[in-house]
Amino acid sequence: MENKSLSKFLSLILRHSPQTIGLQLDANGWADVATLITLANGKGKRFSGKDLEQVVATCDKQRFAFNDDKTRIRANQGHSVKVALDLEAAAPPEFLYHGTVGKFLQNIRREGLLKMSRHHVHLSAARETAATVGSRRGIPVILTVRSGQMHRDGLLFFRSENNVWLTDHVPPDYIES
Repeated sequence: MENKSLSKFLSLILRHSPQTIGLQLDANGWADVATLITLANGKGKRFSGKDLEQVVATCDKQRFAFNDDKTRIRANQGHSVKVALDLEAAAPPEFLYHGTVGKFLQNIRREGLLKMSRHHVHLSAARETAATVGSRRGIPVILTVRSGQMHRDGLLFFRSENNVWLTDHVPPDYIES
């Protein structure tokens, strides 16, 4: 299985639908590597532990992580299944960025950024990353979030292992376009 295809498969299984192959994630989103490989291979998705290591090491978005002895794997963020990532609250930079497309701007201006089916709203410290995210759905629109002010106003932020900033909601008053 090529890296891109395996990365997409892992995103599906570790973030959204582990039941697709009969996999159980623990409360923190971890899956046993041997079980993952066995169940996936049984569904025709053939890959090895070395293939997993290569995807984890080379994924440009660093979506996945192993535990220390590489016996367990999980997605770093972006889950729609219930998991507790055990992230500690952190003070964000003064500004963070969110990539979207024009068709969502009216709702964003009215309701702010919502987590929708995920656990958190995803924000990046780099405009370029937000542009890449936004471009997946068309011409990107980059929103600037006054995250420092949000934090000073008592809203919580978390940073995932791959440096994606997470929060429950970004009210419209904190968004600049």
